[in-house]
Amino acid sequence: MSESNETKVIDFVKKRSENVEQKRRAFERMVFQNFLGAYSVIDDNGSIYPITLVDISQDGCSFQVPWRMGKDSKIARETEIVMRMYFTKGSYIPVVVNVKHGKEIVMDDGTTYMQYGCEFDKAHSSFEAMQSFIDFMDKFAKHSALDKGDTKVYFK
Repeated sequence: MSESNETKVIDFVKKRSENVEQKRRAFERMVFQNFLGAYSVIDDNGSIYPITLVDISQDGCSFQVPWRMGKDSKIARETEIVMRMYFTKGSYIPVVVNVKHGKEIVMDDGTTYMQYGCEFDKAHSSFEAMQSFIDFMDKFAKHSALDKGDTKVYFK
């Protein structure tokens, strides 16, 4: 049988995994941009800096900050940072992270950011609450369905 006549085998497990990952990232972007990300900050010895969360996983997170080359200083590798994850305007969960890497990112509009990848300090007592949030994000991606407007709901 020639190659052109062979049928391709679809790896359904891999495809499902890719779909779940796409849904997770889309949900994260929505949460970070409209809910959590707007209120996340770094607490650096009493100075608070706003950040934008980019990604979150069981082991860590990545965030970005506006960057001005020559004016702003980079956060050194292995620096311990306390992040405040605000879930309401006045209350937050402190999360301790260790910076593992940083890189300069230039957006399509020319804006420059430093993006940092961090590892969670899971021994910190407040991480238990963050773990529940991360578990929810994972489960939401796995079990959520897209509303395609195909179901009508009637109220009495």
